[in-house]
Amino acid sequence: MNGHEVVVVITNLPDRATAERVADSLVTGNMAACVNILAACTSVYRWEGKLNHGDEVPLLIKTTRAAYAELESALRKLHPYEVPEIVALPVSAGLPEYLNWVAQETIPKREK
Repeated sequence: MNGHEVVVVITNLPDRATAERVADSLVTGNMAACVNILAACTSVYRWEGKLNHGDEVPLLIKTTRAAYAELESALRKLHPYEVPEIVALPVSAGLPEYLNWVAQETIPKREK
């Protein structure tokens, strides 16, 4: 696969402050070009055999396939959940200028 292929990564955080801290870290670390912090929602899920309802703050993270491994590693360290949702979805089409911007913004600083 093309390393500049844009992907959208989805994760959920327990509160807005944590979401902002994670988003800031990903963007300043060149692992994400942009992170959308969405409105809080209620998630319904089964964990350790019990049905749970919990408020969460979703993030939509725009990055590239090439930056994904570093982003996933950072998310694992920054995320307070034992097993965080980290799901990458490929972008099949988009405005070329935007996709190029995402690719440029996720080049590691050491390579610029």
